[in-house]
Amino acid sequence: MRLQDEPEIPAQINIVPMIDVIFAILTFFIMSTLYLTRSEGLPVNLPQAATGKTDRPAQVTVTINNNGEIFLNKKAISLEQLEIGVREKLEPQTQLMVILNADEAVNHGQVVAVMDKVRQVEGVKLGIATRK
Repeated sequence: MRLQDEPEIPAQINIVPMIDVIFAILTFFIMSTLYLTRSEGLPVNLPQAATGKTDRPAQVTVTINNNGEIFLNKKAISLEQLEIGVREKLEPQTQLMVILNADEAVNHGQVVAVMDKVRQVEGVKLGIATRK
């Protein structure tokens, strides 16, 4: 007695496991590139300068965004409290580098006021961030 032959099913390629592997690799690359970039301040539109050069990473970053808000290491702070905040970051017997990230749309007077407050702290060096 002869059994009926099963109908031949065409060969299929299951791509679901391949998609899982691709997404795992993509996730790895996305997560690893997030740790490659170092953000020192909030994103602002920096002015250009032909003499700008790259220096070592700043220890303290003061940011003034296009709305005129002031941030000390990504934390909002008032102009009156800025000097006290910088003094708290200053360690004894060391110099502190303060980098000023000011949006090019910010009023010049406000930038000068922030610079004046930072320069009142003894042992602080002030630098202004630009883009090349």
